Amino acid sequence: MPISKDDVREMVWSAIEEAGAAHTKKVHDRIPFFRGAEQAAERVFELEVWQNARVIKGNPDKPQGPLRKRALEEGKTVYMAVPRLKQEKCFVELDPAVLGASPSEASTISGAFRHGRLVAVEEMRPVDLVISGSVAVNRQGTRVGKGGGFADLEYGLAIAAGVVSPETPVVSTVHAMQVLDTELPWTHHDVCLDFIATPDELIRCDGGMPRPQGIYWEDLDEAKIRKIPVLQKLRASMGPVA
Repeated sequence: MPISKDDVREMVWSAIEEAGAAHTKKVHDRIPFFRGAEQAAERVFELEVWQNARVIKGNPDKPQGPLRKRALEEGKTVYMAVPRLKQEKCFVELDPAVLGASPSEASTISGAFRHGRLVAVEEMRPVDLVISGSVAVNRQGTRVGKGGGFADLEYGLAIAAGVVSPETPVVSTVHAMQVLDTELPWTHHDVCLDFIATPDELIRCDGGMPRPQGIYWEDLDEAKIRKIPVLQKLRASMGPVA
């Protein structure tokens, strides 16, 4: 029987906790704040796709904090999603040209929402690079998140709005223990990775899986749609969905 995403998550979370490889005692149900996050970020900074990027879509989790901070220091605009997409203006824009806070403060979740500007997805500038948090990955670029499905929804919304394209590179930073040498579960709404950085290694992925083309409504139940204002608005603009 193929391994499930839940099995993969539990395996990685337990292994990281037992090894003391995270900065926090609690690892389950979150993107692990792994030891060496800063060193993994340094490997991303060497990439041409990082150096050329002017606009970055980033996740709000602590292990990717060094990426958000450096992006703001380098004058890059950063977009972060509102947690659980619970507002219609579901992204916060961090523009270093107008921020009234240091990159260190603005790159935190609380600082971003204190000093950034809430925007609708269609107000975003075109994104040059996507940063994604992960629970587990493999060298082909398959990614397993923490299970809420919100990272995939954020990506789908950005694709539908035209601010991200299937060719936009996607990178994740992880601990070496999160890189699994096995096939991982994958579905059509999952976003594959182009690059994976660990404290010791930069992996260029070659899985070649197709990227999501937008929102896959058939994968969403009515209860979830009702909780996400931007999905309600988008569905209403589309008319009846077959």
